[in-house]
Amino acid sequence: MEEALREGRVRPGEVLPPVRALAAELALSPATVAAAYRELGRRGVVAAAGRRGTRIAPRPPVAAAAPGAPRTGDSVPAGLLDLASGSPDPALLPELGPFLAKLSGRPRLYGAPAVLPELAARAAPQLAADGVPAESLTVVGGAMDGVERALLAHCRPGDRVAVEDPGYPGVLDLLGALGLVPEPFEVDDEGPMPASLAEALERRPTACVLTPRAQNPTGAAVTAGRARELRRLLARHRECLVIEDDHAGPVCGRALHAVAPAAARWAHVRSLSKSLGPDLRVALLAGDATTVARVEGRRDLGTGWVSLLLQELAARLLADRGVARRLERAAGEYAARRDALVAALAHHGVAARGASGLNVWVASSEEAGPIAELAARGWAVRAGERYRLRSAPGLRVTVSRLPAPEAPRFAAALATALRPARGPRVP
Repeated sequence: MEEALREGRVRPGEVLPPVRALAAELALSPATVAAAYRELGRRGVVAAAGRRGTRIAPRPPVAAAAPGAPRTGDSVPAGLLDLASGSPDPALLPELGPFLAKLSGRPRLYGAPAVLPELAARAAPQLAADGVPAESLTVVGGAMDGVERALLAHCRPGDRVAVEDPGYPGVLDLLGALGLVPEPFEVDDEGPMPASLAEALERRPTACVLTPRAQNPTGAAVTAGRARELRRLLARHRECLVIEDDHAGPVCGRALHAVAPAAARWAHVRSLSKSLGPDLRVALLAGDATTVARVEGRRDLGTGWVSLLLQELAARLLADRGVARRLERAAGEYAARRDALVAALAHHGVAARGASGLNVWVASSEEAGPIAELAARGWAVRAGERYRLRSAPGLRVTVSRLPAPEAPRFAAALATALRPARGPRVP
């Protein structure tokens, strides 16, 4: 099956033959085929879809495209305005050229500190000001690298992990690839819903992954009051590792109300990709001493460290007042674009959510039809199916490429596309 994936003979999302049919075709025992399907599922290559059968996972942990091709599911057809990919607006990112020219260029050899002191000195006070203790701090290669390393520091295949629903598909795909079992909890505009999270925690997950702001796909942001509730709840489950994915950081448009440090085992991952550029594969990981030590120890056995050239670049960017002003402008612009779209959709009676970050979540009773109609009108948005475990359908719209003056035109097109499958109306 993996060979077929590599060669393009089967594709992500494709339905596989039923066990008995494939067993008959290959002249094998159904038990053998079922065992193979289970092993593929444990490795995250396939996903069971109930009565819809077994499918190749949307992003299986097998390279299924030619070198240089877009990652599976991330490409947008030519000619469509990209409101799907989740990338920041290039015009709102800082220019890197002047900072690259100022890098020291001195060789760094084996044995150098894995965390550049200049970056730690710049980042630790910023984290502390946001309520994230940074006595134990390390650097990882992006938000998902940090989430994965924190999970591997405490989890083993078969462990349960509490996750947001709807939530980021990268996390869901990662759990499948690691052999971990998702335990969903609901999210509203203020973040994880305490009652739903409490129910998930009763199943004794080894870890919990949550997004304190710019939640993907809904844009939820944890409020001060909700954070207090969640801290009290998590403090009663001290065996559970809490991982906070602060992937948008300073451009999300909302203050951080950290939850993770209330736990005995915790990690707060702050990526610089949304604010300074996706190719800057640098994220800061603060946590309890044991978790950070395990992350660093495992990294030392593999990659060793995140490029100190990248760390120096990140430190210079974080220290620059002009960059700080640019990030404030980006946060304001993204907020204006979110608000414009939510208001324009409300004008058409379409329910939408987007309290922070780059995305707006639109209620819809059906996904494929509206996406196809929008594509015919020149817009690309993302189906909610990959973000959901038990939650209701919806569409994710990334506003980073949607200027506020364009919101009414897009909202009208979206409202028209939703008419046959209209979701809940705004009160």
